[in-house]
Amino acid sequence: MEIRTARTSDIKDIRALIDAYAPEGRLLTKETVTLYESVQEFIVAVEGTNVVGCGALHVLWEDLAEVRTVAVSEKLRGEGIGHQILNAIIQRAMALGIKRIFCLTFETEFFGRHGFEVIEGTPVEPAVYNELLRSYDAGVAEFLDLESAKPNTLGNTRMLKMLD
Repeated sequence: MEIRTARTSDIKDIRALIDAYAPEGRLLTKETVTLYESVQEFIVAVEGTNVVGCGALHVLWEDLAEVRTVAVSEKLRGEGIGHQILNAIIQRAMALGIKRIFCLTFETEFFGRHGFEVIEGTPVEPAVYNELLRSYDAGVAEFLDLESAKPNTLGNTRMLKMLD
């Protein structure tokens, strides 16, 4: 199993992983063009020539980023691939100087094992909050707990991890 940064040629497999989980509401669907636009954010797990897992790190601010779109092929769940992907994302965040990463997830036990904790409210100071309000990104709106992102139709949980 190889864990590496994604390439544009991986997008079709990433699309298939998302499509496997989106109908159940376990992942948000994304437009294919959005996946290509954000390919540099993705880490993938590759077995042979197939992408069997993915996850992304989306930087929001100087010290804040979101973990997005963590998915592993259903037939390979429970084999530690998701942990390898998340560890690679955390390492990438630390290399970028990120101090806090958050996620919106149903998999609270999985993220909890990696040091993520459930949060309420918005853990940013008012000046940063005001700057983040200018973002058109839906993940930012959910992180800020904005009414425009409510109600939480997926019912997922907001979690945060502090990095050393």
